[in-house]
Amino acid sequence: MNKTELVKAVAEKAGVQMNVAGEVVSAVVDVVADALKAGEEVVLVGFGTFKVAERAERVARNPRTGEALTIPASRVPVFKAGKGLKDAVK
Repeated sequence: MNKTELVKAVAEKAGVQMNVAGEVVSAVVDVVADALKAGEEVVLVGFGTFKVAERAERVARNPRTGEALTIPASRVPVFKAGKGLKDAVK
């Protein structure tokens, strides 16, 4: 499912026009991204948790040359599914 299909499904489920549903979906994505940028967690009970994880600097190898490369430390977004979502998928 892509964003357009998600907007259409939300519009049908909520009984609103697609442009309103599109604005709401975009707003939710923006709010989650802004919270993660600020280092906050976003917890949706029954659905899951969005948070930022720290990746340490590490050494990897170029598979073609075997040369050692240093991959710098980084921050990455992480999603952990909640119990409700896990149960719904079973």
